[in-house]
Amino acid sequence: MPVAAQVLRHASADPGRIAVSGPGGDLGYAELAARAGRAARALADQGIGRGALVAVAQADPVALLVAVLAADLAGATPLLCDPAWSEERRAQVMAAVPVAARFDDPLPEADGPPVEHRPAPDDLTWACFSSGSTGRPRAVVRGRASWTASFAHLDALTGIGQDDVVLIPGPLVSSLYGFAAVHTLAAGATAVVPGRWAPGGLAEQVRRATAVHVVPHRLPAVLDALEAAGGPLRTAVVGGAALDVAARTRAAAAGVRVVSYYGATELSFVAVDADGAGLRPFPGVEIDVRVPPGQALGEVWVRSPWLCEGYLAGATGPLRGDDGGWMTVGDLAEPHRPDEVLRLRGRGDGAIQTGGATVVPEDVEEVLRKVPGVDDVVVVGTPHAYLGAVVTAVIEGAVERAVERGAEGGAEGGAEGGAAGDGVARAALEAAARAELDPAQRPRRWYAAASLPRTPAGKPARGLLATRLAAGDDPGLRRLT
Repeated sequence: MPVAAQVLRHASADPGRIAVSGPGGDLGYAELAARAGRAARALADQGIGRGALVAVAQADPVALLVAVLAADLAGATPLLCDPAWSEERRAQVMAAVPVAARFDDPLPEADGPPVEHRPAPDDLTWACFSSGSTGRPRAVVRGRASWTASFAHLDALTGIGQDDVVLIPGPLVSSLYGFAAVHTLAAGATAVVPGRWAPGGLAEQVRRATAVHVVPHRLPAVLDALEAAGGPLRTAVVGGAALDVAARTRAAAAGVRVVSYYGATELSFVAVDADGAGLRPFPGVEIDVRVPPGQALGEVWVRSPWLCEGYLAGATGPLRGDDGGWMTVGDLAEPHRPDEVLRLRGRGDGAIQTGGATVVPEDVEEVLRKVPGVDDVVVVGTPHAYLGAVVTAVIEGAVERAVERGAEGGAEGGAEGGAAGDGVARAALEAAARAELDPAQRPRRWYAAASLPRTPAGKPARGLLATRLAAGDDPGLRRLT
C-alpha cells in the first residue's frame, strides 16, 4: 500500500491478466506496470523521489492508480485530492499542505532506465483527505504496513483472491474505496473502477463482479442490480455506518455473503462482522471503551498495527492519542469487554445536547430508516433559544409535503406538530418516533431533501447539512410542518 511491488510480481507471473477495468476500458497487469514505470521515470527526471509529497487529482480512476503506483516506485507519497474541487478550493487546500508537485492530468511518462523500487517499512505511502461528518478536509497520512499487513486478514475474512473481479463503485480519493483498489491489485485480482457511483451502469458492472466494496446505503441498489441482471456476485464488503439487518438477510437470500466492518480513515480496520453476529475486533486490534464515571457511553480507543501516522502539516482533527499507543476519533460505544460484541452508538462530537439530555443522532436515524419511503436520514441539532438545540431530522426519499400549519410546537413536548392532516409521511415518521424513541430523542423539526449532501465516500455530510440548516436559505431543504 501502495502496492507497486505486488503489481510488478503479477505483471511478471501473468502479464495478460486484467488488472483494472475503468471508464476507458481494460488494462492488463503488464501494461499497468509499464505505465507506472514510465510515469515513475518521469517523476524521477523531475527530481521527485523519496519523501516528496505528490498531489494527484486525476478524474480517470485508472490514471489515478497509475499515478499512485508511480509515486510508490519513485519513493514519493501520493496525496489523493478530489478532482471535483473548484480551483479556488484546491488552491486553498494546497496552500496548507507542502506538496512537491501537483498533477491533475495523467502523469507524464518517460522512457529510460527503470526506477529501482526500494520499499522501506517506514515509508509514508498514502495520504488522503478525510472530511468525516464535519465537512472540514484534513489530510491523513499512512505508512506502508498500516494497510498492506492487513491484506492477509481481509483475504481470510472475505475469500478475495486473484480469480476475483472486484467492483469498487466509488471515488478512490475515499479511503474506503482507495483501500479496496490497492487490496485488489495486491491480490492479483481485477478491479472494476468506474470512479464514481453510476446507477445507470451498475447492472453491467454487477453482471461480471464476484465481490463488491460498498457503503451500507448502496448495498440495496447492488442487490437490485443483481436480481435484475444476474451475475456471480458472492461477497459484499460493507464499510461505514451500521448495516441494516434486513439488507444482510436480503443479501444472504441472493447468495451474497456480507462482511461488514467498522473503521475510520485514521484508524483503518477496528471491528468486523463476518457472519451477522455483531462487530468483534479485527485481527490485531485491541479495543478499549473508556466510559467516564456516571455516563452510559464511552469513547472507543484502539491500539493496532493499522493506525495512521497522523495529519499532514499539523492539521487538527478528531484523532487523539495517548502515551500507550492508543488512538481515538471520538466514536461512542456501550461498555465493552474483550469477549463481547462492540455496540457503537455514534460520534461523540455529533451528539446533540438538548434540554439537559444527550441524544446520539445514529440512535434516532436507525429508527427513522425503518419507515416506508425513507431512503436515508440525517439527524442533527439545530439551535433553540431555550433548549440549546433541538433534534432535527432531514429525510431523503418519498416524503409527502405537509400542509403549512402554523408555528412550531412546544419546546418541552414531544415531536412538534403531528396533528391530523399534517401529511401521511410525516405522520408515519412521528408514529415511529413515538413508538421507539424517548421524548428527548424525538425530532421536533422535520425537513425533506431530494438527496442528502454526501462526502466523497458516499456518507451523509452531517456537518455540511447542519450548516445549510443554520443558514436557512437552502432551496434543496423543504420544511415539513
